[in-house]
Amino acid sequence: MASVLILLTGHREAPYLIDYLRGYSDTLPILHVTDREDLERECLPGRVLIAFCTAVIVPRHLLDRLGRPAFNFHPGPPTYPGRSPESFAVYDGATRFGATSHVMAPRVDEGPIVGVEWFDVPPGTGQMGLADLAFQATLRLFARQAPIMALSSRPMKVLDVRWSGRKTRRSDYDRMTDLPADIDAVEFERRLKAFGEDPETRITVTLHGRRFLLEQEA
Repeated sequence: MASVLILLTGHREAPYLIDYLRGYSDTLPILHVTDREDLERECLPGRVLIAFCTAVIVPRHLLDRLGRPAFNFHPGPPTYPGRSPESFAVYDGATRFGATSHVMAPRVDEGPIVGVEWFDVPPGTGQMGLADLAFQATLRLFARQAPIMALSSRPMKVLDVRWSGRKTRRSDYDRMTDLPADIDAVEFERRLKAFGEDPETRITVTLHGRRFLLEQEA
């Protein structure tokens, strides 16, 4: 059993995940952290680190300091590593999607894979719908594996699954949301479905060297 579990996740998710883990042990110390500063303070030798749906990248020196594997749960299957996997899956017309758990490595989405939760994508699913389905898949994967990671001294079995596909970055997402001036109707709708459903996304178009923001009607 781990002496202390460090749970790296957001403020909204933490209470539910902690309550779930308490169903397996009411004595295991659980430290909730949200950022790099917290990690620098709490990552001590022998502790178990589990990350859930976080954008925080854990640096090598902290992973080394723990002295044991740390784990990450996130939406997106091994075939869609990197940033905003649900958007690129929608754009590609993917019919299967999922969530992944893996051993953390210094570089994003490169550690050994220990779990995958696949599901079929319902026809017509857009960016936000797929993001929600993938989050639910991540919760299911966490429910199956996190208690074992936290409470067992036995190493997690590494699956015979490899990361594949192009690892996407924020710059790739931004390129897809900056529409070319000559975009046709089919590609326009394809881009909006895959990248334009998120209300925080800015869809732009560049004309004659000037960038304009598209405003969508409610």
